[in-house]
Amino acid sequence: MDLVMKKIHEIIVVEGKNDTNTLQSYFECDTIETGGDQIVQTTIDRIKEAQRVRGVIIFTDPDSPGEHIRRWINDQVPGCKNAFIPKDKAKAPKKVGVEHANAQDLWEALSHCVTFEDDVHTLDWQDFIDLGLVGNQSLRNSVCAAFHIGPCNGKTCFKRLNAMHVTKAQIERKINHE
Repeated sequence: MDLVMKKIHEIIVVEGKNDTNTLQSYFECDTIETGGDQIVQTTIDRIKEAQRVRGVIIFTDPDSPGEHIRRWINDQVPGCKNAFIPKDKAKAPKKVGVEHANAQDLWEALSHCVTFEDDVHTLDWQDFIDLGLVGNQSLRNSVCAAFHIGPCNGKTCFKRLNAMHVTKAQIERKINHE
């Protein structure tokens, strides 16, 4: 990454102050901190307003609480962008989180944001099974990485791929090119 600080237009939703400090040390950006996974209504209201005015990128830690926060915000504030960072890129000796990632990995995650739309069906469950994505965590995780949707279980992967309008043919191309 070059030495010029990259500016991020959208407001980034993170879990805490350390995430904000890390992001702001590498990028020119504004954040909203959830303060953990017990999000209060005033925080949701701030995120809704941020989405209306500038857009929002949800960038939570790659762990269960982070996923809980992401789901909650996406349910409450439709149309948010989502950035995912792999666990191995956000690890400290006994912790995992956005705050532990380096500038290049953070930029990579922020450069591949995805937006989910509910009630879209470009892929049916039988196609998902036929592609081998049920019961094959390794293949599923490689597909998740290829589409930048973060590692997830079969049901969540199926939902996220549909929400991004991904087709069976697109998945087949990704699988065959690896």
